[in-house]
Amino acid sequence: MSHQHFPLLPAILLVLAAVPAARAAEDAVKMTQTNDRVRVEINGQLFTEYVFKGTNHVYFYPLLGPGGLPMTRDWPMKTNTEGEEHDHQHHRSLWFSHGAVNGIDFWAETAKSGKILHENFLEVAGGAESGVIRSANKWVAPDGNVVCTDERTFRVYARPNTERLFDFEITIKAGQRDVVLGDTKEGSMAIRVAETMRLTHGKKKPGQGRIVLSTGVRDQETWGKRAEWCDYSGPVQGKTVGIAMFNHPFNPVHPTPWHVRDYGLFAANPFGIHDFEKKEPGTGNLTIPARKSVTFRYRIYLHEGDEKKGKVAERQGHARPAAARRAQDRRGRGLEGRLLQHARLQRPPHRQPGRWENPVRLGRQRTSAQSERRKLFRPLDRPGHGFADRHHQLLHHQ
Repeated sequence: MSHQHFPLLPAILLVLAAVPAARAAEDAVKMTQTNDRVRVEINGQLFTEYVFKGTNHVYFYPLLGPGGLPMTRDWPMKTNTEGEEHDHQHHRSLWFSHGAVNGIDFWAETAKSGKILHENFLEVAGGAESGVIRSANKWVAPDGNVVCTDERTFRVYARPNTERLFDFEITIKAGQRDVVLGDTKEGSMAIRVAETMRLTHGKKKPGQGRIVLSTGVRDQETWGKRAEWCDYSGPVQGKTVGIAMFNHPFNPVHPTPWHVRDYGLFAANPFGIHDFEKKEPGTGNLTIPARKSVTFRYRIYLHEGDEKKGKVAERQGHARPAAARRAQDRRGRGLEGRLLQHARLQRPPHRQPGRWENPVRLGRQRTSAQSERRKLFRPLDRPGHGFADRHHQLLHHQ
């Protein structure tokens, strides 16, 4: 029997050898769904879990930052962590809720509080560059009536283990009646940082944490102040780490007020104008007309060191919309210009220009023309310029 030659065999072997590497790249961000949570791993290491059953509202816990350090408080998810104070049971690591939705408190966890309940997943997928969890939820009053619904998207990126980066987007939808997101400090896009990161402990005993706003305002002076971003940093297991939250320029209020406290609460709250700025009650109300919706977007960056070592101010450029926004040309157009900008956000999600920059692709070299198209968007709104009109411009007209 004569021997046969296979000139393609080396090429086939090379392809087969590349398959494990390709699968590893695809699994850079891995999602694993169980009956009550979705486990999120980055580069083979646990980052967080999305818990969607068993409590008054859905949340993310733990939140592991650079080097796997825990950056949020354990309680009430874990009850035996030494040195933690057991205050504010509703402060569950990382979550979104609000304290006045048609008069119902969805922020606290009491018998009179509403609940944010998981309905179903729209997408759960890992990948080489990022992973995504898209879910639908309903906001249920104590009497069982559904006040509103939401669709939220969590998109986490495959970054080095020295940092973590993810985007959170939530669209709140009204049903057959208007929904009023009320003027209260109790909300909304929130994190409860690790106990050792606090500015103060117990009865105002000084801690080693620090809070910095994009405006330069620091520590105790930051509560209720408006800024494009806020950074909360401090020691965890002997190493200084920080959490920066960026408010999206297309959000209904930008810059947003920050409900950030010395005891570890860290929240972006665009509604609590009465509390923060001593305005008339109801000044911060945002009304979603029946069958309409409104969207909020945030980017969260977990970094080494304080805001300077983490270069948070420089990362602000990464937290801008991906498509060009030639705002200068629209200045002076008033409502018409704002509606034009917002209308472009109604495209299908895969083409939506309101999304954040993809940090993986952002790092790749661009031509000068591409860079020109990605100029920073400068919002037209500033504090004191018609809040009551602004939020109506940003409602979804579907």
